[in-house]
Amino acid sequence: MLGSDSVRVRSTVGFLTVLGLICGTLAFAQAPPQGQAQGQGRGGRGGGGGGAQRAATAALVMKVEWVRPASQTGQTAVVQENIGGTDLEMKQYGAGKQVLTSGNPGSATAPFGVWTGECAGPFAITFRDKSNYLNLTGLSKVSWITKTSGFHVVRPVVKLADGTMLVGEHSEYHVPMLTRTEFSLSGMRWIKLDPDRVVTLNAGALSGGGANEIWFLNPDLSKVDEFGFADLMPASGHGTGGYVHLAGIEVYGAPVPR
Repeated sequence: MLGSDSVRVRSTVGFLTVLGLICGTLAFAQAPPQGQAQGQGRGGRGGGGGGAQRAATAALVMKVEWVRPASQTGQTAVVQENIGGTDLEMKQYGAGKQVLTSGNPGSATAPFGVWTGECAGPFAITFRDKSNYLNLTGLSKVSWITKTSGFHVVRPVVKLADGTMLVGEHSEYHVPMLTRTEFSLSGMRWIKLDPDRVVTLNAGALSGGGANEIWFLNPDLSKVDEFGFADLMPASGHGTGGYVHLAGIEVYGAPVPR
């Protein structure tokens, strides 16, 4: 006849055996198939192994840095000499020649850039790489530092290789401080722009028809001649009524030799 202590020992051993079988079954059910455990872990983070590979990022193809030449003092009209480096040409459309310099070189809180408060009409300023077109398809993106006042917004502008100028639907408005943001050009809708008056135009047959006919369908961004920014509203003068302040632009894509 077994004593109570022997019964307790056998019961404990039996319970542990059953518990071990249950845990082993659960671990086996949750384990990935052989050869996939490491690959899935790296692939999920964009590395090698059996998972998907991370796509390569676009390269920096244009960088606009504003500089103050020794010949300038105070707030003056923006000229070619305000563009750092010699590889970019600045183009001014509409009231673009009324854009003024602003800020202080080297300042972290008020960096040197351009201010549009004196623009009596809509304007666009673009930049042209002397050696390359810009391929702005795929993973292309833009990073810029902007500040606005009133209902003014900053919009991207492209001039295609065939001379067509377009303004994008993306808009930036940041009150009351300069803010760095970035955005993708993929999937963006565009409207044709009159380069003289800097007003939006009917796309006509290029819109694909419809009641509005405003969106320019399927623009070829694989060979962009110029990239820049626009404000489609007249400014209000000095003060805080309405203006755009821009301190720098970086464009990421791929160069296409001219």
